[in-house]
Amino acid sequence: MKASEIRALSDGELVKKINDTREALMNLRFQLAMGTLRDTSALRQTRRELARLLTIQKERQLSAKEGAK
Repeated sequence: MKASEIRALSDGELVKKINDTREALMNLRFQLAMGTLRDTSALRQTRRELARLLTIQKERQLSAKEGAK
C-alpha cells in the first residue's frame, strides 16, 4: 500500500489497518518459528507497511497538536 493510499484513509480505517497488519506480522513470525513460512520476503514487506501506517498516524497526531496551539 502506497503512502498516498494510506493518507486517503480515515482515522478509524487507519487504526483498523494498523491492527490488521500487526496481526498479519504476528502470524508470519509464528509461521517462521514453526518452519512453515514459504515467502520470507513477506516479513519485510509487512514490517515496512506497518512502519508506513504508523508514520502517517504519527504525522496526523502531530498536525492535530499543532492545530490545537
